[in-house]
Amino acid sequence: MLISRPVVLANAASLMVLVPFCVTAQEKSHVTSDQVTHAIHELEKLAQKQTQENALPGLAIVVVFQDKAVYAKGFGIRDTSTNVPVDADTVFQLASLSKPIGSTVVAELVGEGKITWDSKLSVLDPTFAMFDPWVTREITIRDMYAHRSGLPEHAGDLLEDLGFPRAEILHRLRYQHPGSSFRSHYAYTNFGMTEGGVAAAKAYGLEWEEACKQKLYNPLGMSSTSSRYADFMARRNKALGHVLVDGKWVQKFKRDPDVQSPTGGVSSSVNDLAKWLRLQLGNGKFDGKQVVDNDALVETHHPQMLTGFNPFTQLPTFYGLGWNVSYDPEGRLRLNHSGAFGLGAASYVNLVPGEQLGIVVLTNAYPLGIAEALGTTFLDIALYGKPTQDWFALFKQVYSNPAAIGTVLGFDYSKSLASPAPALKNNAYVGRYTNDYFGDISIIERDGGLAIVQGPKNKMFPMKHYDRDTFTYETEDENAVGRSGITFTVGPDGKAAQVLVENLNVRGEGVFKRVSDQK
Repeated sequence: MLISRPVVLANAASLMVLVPFCVTAQEKSHVTSDQVTHAIHELEKLAQKQTQENALPGLAIVVVFQDKAVYAKGFGIRDTSTNVPVDADTVFQLASLSKPIGSTVVAELVGEGKITWDSKLSVLDPTFAMFDPWVTREITIRDMYAHRSGLPEHAGDLLEDLGFPRAEILHRLRYQHPGSSFRSHYAYTNFGMTEGGVAAAKAYGLEWEEACKQKLYNPLGMSSTSSRYADFMARRNKALGHVLVDGKWVQKFKRDPDVQSPTGGVSSSVNDLAKWLRLQLGNGKFDGKQVVDNDALVETHHPQMLTGFNPFTQLPTFYGLGWNVSYDPEGRLRLNHSGAFGLGAASYVNLVPGEQLGIVVLTNAYPLGIAEALGTTFLDIALYGKPTQDWFALFKQVYSNPAAIGTVLGFDYSKSLASPAPALKNNAYVGRYTNDYFGDISIIERDGGLAIVQGPKNKMFPMKHYDRDTFTYETEDENAVGRSGITFTVGPDGKAAQVLVENLNVRGEGVFKRVSDQK
């Protein structure tokens, strides 16, 4: 992957965004229009600075206050190859900002009465299974939307990179060893939540994408919003994703998130998202009509799982149903979520329901913390008159630390060994290898060397020898980690009996066993 660094995020939204710290205790009083206007003025200057200094190509912002979109504007450009400006109708990919939007759709389905948040997946989708049969029987929509299924963090994401379709990824989750006991720990999983959304829609005989359109986008008049990648690509006014190459922003990759549509597949504009913000802040009402049941929607805002503690306030932070949930020192409910594609998108939403105030920031650059910094700084200024922290510096630091965002780099193969041991002949390694979770891989001869073939689309990657039975290859797609190792274990017959693919071994499931040669 030819970007400035090998770190690519699967979903930086798994970060718990910090709630601002109030410097001095204040009497509880509601935010005024003047305070919001002042905060918008400061926000605009900060946003202009980001594009003027080329911190990212483009962004768009919307602020909703007291059931009105009081500010909506684009900055910078949609694509560095055309330099067409961003406006408030420019459609961006939302990445994991799709999660709270998806939980809004499920809340509407719950409100219709055929399902509840505690409906069991075994009833709604009998084809789905977890590793443990007891968990298969008991797991609910709520468990998946609260990230408390027991699946390890980001389970299934690597299957998406390998090119498996959604149904196959969800099927293969039954081979995924749990990362914790059921309902005991929070672990952010795109495909666990995807199954929750798909199962909820099945109760109404709907595909997920159609459920979103019928139950949310059409009723709110969100005509530029879709949960289908093809619709995004068909938009004339869209912002394409960018990455840094040799210090310059380049539109290099296309990110098709259809397989995880409920958790990462929404595309929208800030003008459309203003309507969704109004619905959220209005307890399911939009233009005087109850579009989503109040109780079902409010349930998404309730803490479900403890995720940590705010380092500035020491107050606990939680995950609700598709939302990060916390409370500030004044006792106000705070809701937020980030979205990120390492291939070129970052988004952020932050709501203060008690103040009827919310902001969305959309960007067309891979995650740097700018969306979060803009949104958090704006709310600080609106609520407290000034930023309580240097959020730009803090979020930049968080996003530059691979460990903080769950990216596993593995061993550094960039430096060659002074005197590596020679490899065996190619035929010692060539063959087909299999794994319940990841399926089959093949090691083949190519151009005198070796290559690895992965996934249902037979993606082929050249291998370079590193040392004795260890080779390397360049990973790609959303969860790429740069150069990764491929290590063979050679049996007594002089042929490799198994192979460990390092970047697929995050959870100890990257070992593939040789399939016996056909006679």
